[in-house]
Formats: sequence, C-alpha cells, structure tokens
Amino acid sequence: MVRGGWKERLRKPRAQKVGLISLGCPKNVVDAERLLGRFLEAGYEPTSDPQAADLLVVNTCGFKADAEAESRAAIREMAALKAIHPGKRLVVTGCLAQRYGEKLREEMPEIDLLAGTTGHDQVVSRLTIPISVMPAADFASASELAPRLLTTQPHTAYLKIAEGCNNPCTFCIIPRLRGPFRSRPLEEIVAEAEALVAGGVRELVVVSQDTTLYGRDLTPRLDLVDLLVRLERIRGVKWIRLMYLYPTMITDKLLDHMAGSTRILHYFDLPLQHAHGAVLKRMKRAERPEDLVRLVERIRQRMPEAVLRSVFIVGFPGESAEEFAALRAFVEQTRLDHVGVFTYSDEPEAEAFGLPGKVSAEEAEARRGELMTLQQGISREKLAGLVGRRMVLLVDGVEGRVTIGRTTGQAPEVDGVTRLEGRAIHPAGTMVPVEITGSKAYDLTARLAGAPIS
Repeated sequence: MVRGGWKERLRKPRAQKVGLISLGCPKNVVDAERLLGRFLEAGYEPTSDPQAADLLVVNTCGFKADAEAESRAAIREMAALKAIHPGKRLVVTGCLAQRYGEKLREEMPEIDLLAGTTGHDQVVSRLTIPISVMPAADFASASELAPRLLTTQPHTAYLKIAEGCNNPCTFCIIPRLRGPFRSRPLEEIVAEAEALVAGGVRELVVVSQDTTLYGRDLTPRLDLVDLLVRLERIRGVKWIRLMYLYPTMITDKLLDHMAGSTRILHYFDLPLQHAHGAVLKRMKRAERPEDLVRLVERIRQRMPEAVLRSVFIVGFPGESAEEFAALRAFVEQTRLDHVGVFTYSDEPEAEAFGLPGKVSAEEAEARRGELMTLQQGISREKLAGLVGRRMVLLVDGVEGRVTIGRTTGQAPEVDGVTRLEGRAIHPAGTMVPVEITGSKAYDLTARLAGAPIS
C-alpha cells in the first residue's frame, strides 16, 4: 500500500517562507545565518524574493549615521511591501533594534517583532505573539551551536569567536549595542568550525570586535594562539584568516605562531583608526604612533610577504591640519597594502559627541579623498610588484565568462579580487596555482600555473 495519497498531500500545509535582509559587518552576517538556521529548524523555507516571503526579516546595523539610514530604508521598503500584502509579518533585529528598542516600533508601527543583538533563540517562539517587543537584552551569552544557513560562498565562512567589546573608543557605540567582550568557549568554536569544514568550507574568516583579546576572560584563561592551534588541526581547512586584530594585543607569541603556520594566512587586519598621538588620546586608544610603526616593523621582520590592512577615521573632533598631515605621513611611511578611510560620524550616544572642534563635513570628505588618492597610488605600486609571482587562488565564481577568485592577500568583500585569464572551467571553492600577469589599482589578473590543489 502506498502511503500519503493525493488527499493527504492536499491537506499538508504549505511551508511558511522567510526572507531575510542582513546589513552591516561580518559579525552581523553570522547572526543572520544563525537566525536563518533557527527558522529552517522550525520548518520555514528560506527565499531571496521578499514578494514570496510570508515573514520579512531585516537584520539591521546601527553603528553610525549612514548605516542607520540604510537600515531604516530597508525597514521602510519591507513595511511598504507588507502594506500591499497584509498577510506578511515584519521582524526587525540587530543593532538598530538594540539601539532604539520600543522607540523604533513607535516610529514604524508596521514592525510586528523587534529583537536586539541577543535573544535570537527566542525570535521564532515570539512569532506567536501578534505584536512583540522583546525586553532589552542583558547581553547574556546564548548557545551559538544552533543550525546555521550560510549566506556567503559555500567555501568561505565567518567564524565569530566572541561577542561585545571592552575598548572605550570615544567614537564608537558598539559596547552599548553588543555589551562587554565575551569569548565563546573554545570547544564550542571548534565544534562549529568542524561542522563548517565538513560542509565544504575551505576558508575560515575569524571575526569578533577584538580578536586578539580572545580567551583572556575565560576560566581557565586562554589566548588566541590556543584557539588557532585547535583550528589548524581540523582536517580540510585550508585557510584561516584573522580579522580585527587590535594592535595592543598582538604579541610576539602570536606573530611567531603565525609565521610558522601553513594554514594561518599572513594577513593582518589592524583597525588603527589614526596615527597622531593627540588624536589617538582623544579617541581613548591605547596605542601611540611609535607603537604602530614598531608593530608594522615587527610583523614584516617575521613575515616579509605579509599583507596588512587598516582603516582610519578623518575629521575626528579637533583634528587639525597638522594632525591630519601626520596621518598622511604614516600612510606614506608604512605603505599598508589595503586601507579604508571613513569620515567621522557624530553619534549622540558616543563620548566624542561632546568634544569641541568639530571638523566640517566638507573638510572631512576632502581629507578622506586625499588619503584615498594617496593609498590608491601605494596600492598600484604594491600590486604591480606582484606581477610574475606565483600564488594560490581560491575561486569564488564566474563574472560573465571570467573566473573570479582571491589570493591569500584578498579578504572577502573588503579587498580586491583576481581575474583568471582563459575560459572559466573551475567551480567555486577550487584552489589553483596561478601566476600574476597584471594589476590595477586594487585588482589582479592571473593565468593558471598548474593543476588544482586538492
């Protein structure tokens, strides 16, 4: 007898569909992937088409003004869609929800459920309540071993090792949005990494608000090297890329371990922010200019081929022409490989909001343009110096008929890419040896130099 006839199939309810928009940093991407995993576990079907979604979810960023504006625009867009289709429900999560709470729902009454930066475990169960604003998060650490649905390339995944931040930077409201720094248990991280690699991930991108602080708050006390040793043992992981390495906690132990590793990439993402002592002091950063120069030297002494990335803020309150000139000179001296430049965002909740000497938006933008023009020239020279060198390329996909990938010096989303000459024949996730044949301001071109690497 055949089970499940046509009458039974007709009675089976259609699976509810969930569409999720995630904005902001890689840490937010991980949160969104875990949230999608919980919906999947509850029987929801993911969709990339908001028109087809029964449940619309916006995972917001509220770090600074432009990110907040983008998040609000996304919420309004989904609210407009809900107005056309009244049966849909709208959920808003993440930093903007954490920042404004009930006030956000008062401004946008179309929101059915509001959740902050923690409490994702409760979102699915709270959907039974017609209109719900979850209580303010106490930043308690929930288990993060829930199912996770990757939204990145299937061969690359972010691995979040901690939540929150202890740094008192006067320009930043992250501690208010995500609470104090809390390391995840080592075994929990390793278990997640093993599951990711078993699912086809070849590149683990380690992220947190302060990656070098990992383990200092655990009992027994650990450090980042302890975690790296365990991650390197996972069979199948090829690249381990470290992001958000705060300069004050980069120890000789860490540098020596990275220098001797074949899996940890010699790639350093250093959020330096500025390079003039007075500005760093006003920012409440622990580093001083001479410390930053010395750090770059320490890295390059051990790993001459290391790729260094950083971000800087221009137009910080009180930044004089001389202080900006010092930052410009630092960029010229250190010749970092990748540099991002942001104009200062005056956030009311941040301590810097009360500082005197505000720099005009026009002047801040002019300084940003000047620094980016300088860095573009440095980038062109450095990339031109790679022509003729052999490297390993991780294929990300095809753009038109051209294979696109990244070398060890190109992090996903934030750096340039490498275009492979010839017909596109290698699927995403393939690692191939290449020879660099050309360069532009930020991107490279290459040709195959051997068979794919297993």
